[in-house]
Amino acid sequence: MPLSENARGALFMSIAMAAFTCNDALVKFVTSELSIAQIMAVRGIMTMLLVYAAARTVSSLGSWRVMLHPLVLLRGTFEIGATLTFLSALANIEFANASSIMQSLPLAVTLGAALFFGEPVGWRRWTAIAVGFLGVLLILKPGPEGFAPASLFAVGAVFFTAARDLTTRRMSKDIPTLSVTLFTTLANTIMGTLLIWPMGGWQPVSAGTFTCLAIASVAVFVGYQSVIMSMRGGEISFVAPFRYTSLVWALIIGILFFGEAPDFLMLLGAAIVIGSGLYTFYREAKRRTVTAAKTSPVSPSA
Repeated sequence: MPLSENARGALFMSIAMAAFTCNDALVKFVTSELSIAQIMAVRGIMTMLLVYAAARTVSSLGSWRVMLHPLVLLRGTFEIGATLTFLSALANIEFANASSIMQSLPLAVTLGAALFFGEPVGWRRWTAIAVGFLGVLLILKPGPEGFAPASLFAVGAVFFTAARDLTTRRMSKDIPTLSVTLFTTLANTIMGTLLIWPMGGWQPVSAGTFTCLAIASVAVFVGYQSVIMSMRGGEISFVAPFRYTSLVWALIIGILFFGEAPDFLMLLGAAIVIGSGLYTFYREAKRRTVTAAKTSPVSPSA
């Protein structure tokens, strides 16, 4: 039985979240051996080769001048910030905690769209955003004993990633997706290379570490492509909530491979963040339905 467009979109989104979470776990494994900069450089080179090969295969690379478009450059800058902050979080806090904080990304995107693009956000969604960020505070545990300052790296990653996504919304559809992905990977690779020496210099890469980064680069590539196929195949309001499956993977990986034991406050905060995000998706879908009903022409009566 063939899958519907929404079912296909949900499947690809779930695959993307599994791939990205596996990439994050592999990167966390090697942070004790390599600096963040070296990880960015080595993984970036391998991912860039994969993206370039895919773009050449489907002849969708486009002109190199696309990479000089101001929005492409701005998106690349935000991506660098997101990579640096999130990898710093992975290196210093528990895996599941970092992933839980990142679940507030849809709320941050909604907030940014309202503040910078003037998109309409009613009081219900404003309330959901506020409640969601209170959930983030529960995960952060802002007290003298429970708070880990490195958790702020994950918060920074949320806002850098939200800025990247908002910039992507403003980009013309004429700009090939693979060209944007290639430039993003190139920018991360160059920045990682430039930071290798300030961050401690080049360290020998063992066969095990190289294998981890090679698998991580494939996971990143699969994640990028799956997200694209997901968003193009299904309704956003139906597909987007499946982003939260990444937290399920993160909890499983954190427990099985990093020996983590999520506490009650972290789980409660994550539940609040996800609940708030799902509610904002619901309200956005309802708003679009109402808007479409108001703007659609009324059929003349027989």
